This record gives sequence, C-alpha cells and structure tokens, in this order.
Amino acid sequence: MTSTSKSELTNEPTLVDVIEKLDQLSTDVGQLSTRVDRLSRDSEKFNDRFSNYQQATQWVVQLAFTLIASATITIIITSVLRK
Repeated sequence: MTSTSKSELTNEPTLVDVIEKLDQLSTDVGQLSTRVDRLSRDSEKFNDRFSNYQQATQWVVQLAFTLIASATITIIITSVLRK
C-alpha cells in the first residue's frame, strides 16, 4: 500500500504552495502597479495635448471672428464714407 499524506487526501495546499502563490501575487501586483503608473503618465500627456489643442482651436475661432468683424467694419466704413 502506498502512503499518502493527509494534505494529499484532502487536496489542501501546503505552506510552500501558499508561499509560492503569495510570491506570484506579489509579483503580479508589482507589475500592475507599474502599468497603472505608465497609464497615469500617458493620461497626463494626453490631457496636456488635449488642452493645447483646445487652446489652439479657441485662438483660431477668435482670429476668425476678429477677421470677420474687421471686414464688416471696413465695408461699413467705406460705404458710409463714399456717400
């Protein structure tokens, strides 16, 4: 008859199994933490780029309105002065 230990019969993990699993989980948590840090930096870069794009778009819109207003004022002044 072969001898089997109590842990083999009940399929309970041994202390070594638990320690190995904890080490693996610790490694996984470290990797996830690194990934979260990287995503956080990428998000900050994206926010900076978006802010720059938004500001540039606002400047273009202001420039367009200024040009339209200038052209309108110029047309009104020239038509008034010609009379």
